[in-house]
Amino acid sequence: MSTQLLPIVGPEATTSILTVQKVKVKDQLLYCEFTEQQDEASPARAFTMQGTELVHEDLLAAFGRLVPHLCLLAEQLTEGNGYWTEGAETLPGDFEPFTVTGFSRGKRLDGVVLVGERQLKGDKALSLSAPFVRFEEEMSLASYPYAGRLETAVLAAIEEVEAALRGKCSDAGRQLALFEQDAPREMYLTGSDE
Repeated sequence: MSTQLLPIVGPEATTSILTVQKVKVKDQLLYCEFTEQQDEASPARAFTMQGTELVHEDLLAAFGRLVPHLCLLAEQLTEGNGYWTEGAETLPGDFEPFTVTGFSRGKRLDGVVLVGERQLKGDKALSLSAPFVRFEEEMSLASYPYAGRLETAVLAAIEEVEAALRGKCSDAGRQLALFEQDAPREMYLTGSDE
């Protein structure tokens, strides 16, 4: 006797609980380690996923909002006027050579390590890894005063990662239909009655 398995991962599994542990975007493809539960009472199952479809622009934008934090935490830039661009579509030019490529969350999901790179002259890249920031502790200490802002940005990125795990992806690179699927046409045959 075979048992019908429910789809747990993917667009059909909208009620499952995802817990993202580690995320990386490389060549616009998502790599993710996460756990999933059907409900609070179910045991968590661990997954490692490598995407085959290009990530949606919203996920890239969410990663982009982490760049100012990476630059401060890795001591690549100092904060000045115009550093925090609330609600802006693009980051100031100082951030142009920087990208956040991923992050890892703490075991208790209480902090994060940002990973990224800085594009150098000569088409080389410098890998960057920020120190672990614990959200609760850091809010009370003066070592990183933007821990609350960082937590908000990380949660927004996690929301986009979860959407990607459920099927949200870019339309770029998708195969277009070769032939249009129109409604069937009626054919009229005409002939001569000779």
